[in-house]
Amino acid sequence: MSSIANRARSTSLPNFLAWRALGFRTICSGRLGVAPSDPGSPASAGTKILESFKEEFEVGSRVVSFETGKIARFANGSVVLGMDQTKVLSTVTCAKTDSPRDFLPLTVDYQEKQYAQGLIPSTYMRREGAPKERELLCGRLIDRPIRPLFPSGFYHEVQIMASVLSSDGKQDPDILAANASSAALMLSDVPWGGPIGVIRIGRICGQFVVNPTMDELSSSDLNLIYACTRDKTMMIDVQSREISEKDLAAALRLAHPEAVKYLDPQIRLAEKAGKQKKEYKLSMLSEKTLEKVTELAATRIESVFTDPSYGKFERGEALDNIGKDVRKVFEEEGDQESLSILPKAVDTVRKKVVRSRMISDGFRVDGRHLDEVRPIYCESRYLPALHGSAVFSRGDTQVLCTVTLGAPDDAQSLDSLVGPPKKRFMLHYSFPPYCTNEVGKRGGLNRREVGHGTLAEKALLAVLPPEEAFPYTVRINSEVMSSDGSTSMASVCGGSMALMDAGIPLRAHVAGVSVGLVTDVDPSSGEIKDYRIVTDILGLEDHLGDMDFKIAGTRNGVTAIQLDIKPAGIPLDIVCESLENAREARLQILDHMERNINSPRRQDGASSPRLATFKYSNDSLRSLIGPMGVLKRKIEEETGARLSIDDGTLTIVAKNQAVMEKAQEKVDLIIGREIVVGGVYKGTVTSIKEYGAFVEFSGGQQGLLHMSELSHEPVSKVSDELHIGQHVTTICIETDVRGNIKLSRKRVLPIPKRKPAFYPEEDLVMKESSAVSIETSSIGETVASMPSIVTPPQKSKLAVPAVVIRTAAECEEAEKSPPVNRNNNPKRTATLMPASVVSDSSLVSSSKAKESTRKENQPENQGEESALVSTRKLKIGTEMMAKVVQTRELGLVLDLGGGIRGMYKFEAGDKEAQFKIGDTLQVKCTSFTTKGIAVMASVDKEED
Repeated sequence: MSSIANRARSTSLPNFLAWRALGFRTICSGRLGVAPSDPGSPASAGTKILESFKEEFEVGSRVVSFETGKIARFANGSVVLGMDQTKVLSTVTCAKTDSPRDFLPLTVDYQEKQYAQGLIPSTYMRREGAPKERELLCGRLIDRPIRPLFPSGFYHEVQIMASVLSSDGKQDPDILAANASSAALMLSDVPWGGPIGVIRIGRICGQFVVNPTMDELSSSDLNLIYACTRDKTMMIDVQSREISEKDLAAALRLAHPEAVKYLDPQIRLAEKAGKQKKEYKLSMLSEKTLEKVTELAATRIESVFTDPSYGKFERGEALDNIGKDVRKVFEEEGDQESLSILPKAVDTVRKKVVRSRMISDGFRVDGRHLDEVRPIYCESRYLPALHGSAVFSRGDTQVLCTVTLGAPDDAQSLDSLVGPPKKRFMLHYSFPPYCTNEVGKRGGLNRREVGHGTLAEKALLAVLPPEEAFPYTVRINSEVMSSDGSTSMASVCGGSMALMDAGIPLRAHVAGVSVGLVTDVDPSSGEIKDYRIVTDILGLEDHLGDMDFKIAGTRNGVTAIQLDIKPAGIPLDIVCESLENAREARLQILDHMERNINSPRRQDGASSPRLATFKYSNDSLRSLIGPMGVLKRKIEEETGARLSIDDGTLTIVAKNQAVMEKAQEKVDLIIGREIVVGGVYKGTVTSIKEYGAFVEFSGGQQGLLHMSELSHEPVSKVSDELHIGQHVTTICIETDVRGNIKLSRKRVLPIPKRKPAFYPEEDLVMKESSAVSIETSSIGETVASMPSIVTPPQKSKLAVPAVVIRTAAECEEAEKSPPVNRNNNPKRTATLMPASVVSDSSLVSSSKAKESTRKENQPENQGEESALVSTRKLKIGTEMMAKVVQTRELGLVLDLGGGIRGMYKFEAGDKEAQFKIGDTLQVKCTSFTTKGIAVMASVDKEED
């Protein structure tokens, strides 16, 4: 040996390299040492070799690995679980001393830090703060299947910490953390009845998927988390979109063998690197104490539980009195050992009495049958001033649910490694001390409140409308008014009613119920000899029973499930059987809810929320935001509305119509409003022209209000109707690609009452006429008869000008053309009257009136065709035969053929008596009014 050492000293290599080359190393208590160096040589670091153990296996289509020994070596047990590029570290520690207590102080902490995805936190301090909501939920997910497997009487403090080391965003780390925690407990010296396996199952297009990725989960209608031992179920957590009980049972039976694949690798890893289980002191009840408490209190406890007249607090007071009497007996005997465990012993006797009566007699502490639901009371619109509200009571359990609608920007930001960045639907559950008649403090986030609220949130999320159809952010507050079991399921029922009351178009009502289990177990083998499934459990039955199975859903299927158990597992067959019991109870509850409110309430009251969306350019929106968002915040502070801006879209959410109008006015003053066809806008007249007026809106936008769109009555001068600076209300009737806006004022004005008709046939024509008769000339001009005043102007895709404008060449051509339809009928002199004298009612015609007039005055088809030809070519200077259809004090209304009317004014010497209805005149077109009505003159008068 000395020769080997001398050879090592004589080499020129460093001392530690020489030892390594010779293959020497020291291992001491799992920690590796280094070879001693020569006292005369300079000090140098040695090489430490870490001994690690690893187990790899395949679940679904992915490789999973358990590894221990490299990091966190001082922990009682530590495991790194990896899947793809996602790795989670889980550690277990146990307190060295045992403090007096009668419960297991198990703490599970789950933590996600931003370094796991290569980011720096965006907080002010640039570090993670208090546990987030998701971290609390993942901690509960790990705690629920692990806690029942600790031995009875083990009350040492245990802490499990799970940390995400790296995440690729493909896998949710929560399942990995649960399996890693199970493996860490197996490696530690803490007594524990594991291992367990936890698996996630999805369903895409009807096909179940094992260990789905986050992308696959987004298109899945099922998110099932299942935990089990080799032959029993430990925990179930489900979020789904109305999956049937049959399909859910099939998913559970698929999940069990997949979860079992995690067990053997943990056992092999524990055999390689696990510690020997330590002998911890267990706080067990002595048989002597238990027998004496049973002798003193069992009969009295049974009498309390068999009397259904007791309420929750009366029953509790009676049981407390029994416990006090038993304590006096032990104090008189001076049995201090029994006094220390007396509360646990009395509770054990209570449990035995209740469970034996339910299994043997089938009756419960309040006198109900096993499948009977407590009496239900529900009321929607309890608080009319709110957006939505409802009160739901089942037995003594009562919750008040309120709904508040907000802008898209009100959505909750989720700073998590996986999943969506925001959440637009939130349900916040609150369990104040007064709901159980207790004194307590209200603190921050409570794990129980977060868990119950998330369960109710998942149950209702399945029936909400998509974001595209309903862009509101929705928040439900569930305030527990009184608690006697299953407040989370009452929150589901009350939340569904409150959403309906708020007018949110839910697909269906959602109800929830809790199902319990009472078993009779063989003490020697641990097998279940008999059991009873209990529907709608009380708080006491939850405490004394074996299972709390919360199931929520619609008439079509299940939307959320949470299973928590107390014993070390329940057979899967019992779990599947409970689904049908829950379904029957759920349908009874839905009947009560639907009788109160079965469809979304119409929100047309003063307190109803309002949401409006506008499109603007990004430059306009930048001016609305202002420097550092000053203008936007100012509008929100002054009006109380919420403004949400996103890529050219402005969304305003207000709590009522008055707030909405106030916010719109503020926005209009800064950037104006988008002008759309059919929209009604208020503006100011800025200039008046011969053909109309220009109206300016807030933001500097202008539109043309043509004189033909000023009033239902003919307008000769624009200044008679408007003046500069006047505020007018208009409707946009047309916009073009250049941004020109055409407005109408008469379409927002009330339609004046029709003047009485002089002749019955005129009245008939006015009632039947409602459409605009449109004809297009050969050169593309459009000529239209005026619409009836009975029907308001209708929006048309074809732009119809109110005034027919002709070129000079067309006028000359019309003058040179020979007159049409001349004959030798007697000629009467006539003079045209102004357009303002003829009322609009005299210009109304119908298709039936046209046909009757033609048949009476055009006996031959050839004459009718000639009249139609002259009508199409009607221009200034065109001569034709016209028939008198009305006589007025100052003029005549002529039928020019083809349903076209013309005007003829009396001059000096003309008398109304000279003309009769049906007379024909030879007339000539001299001009057109602003509404396109032909102004006619007698040919003889023109020649004179």
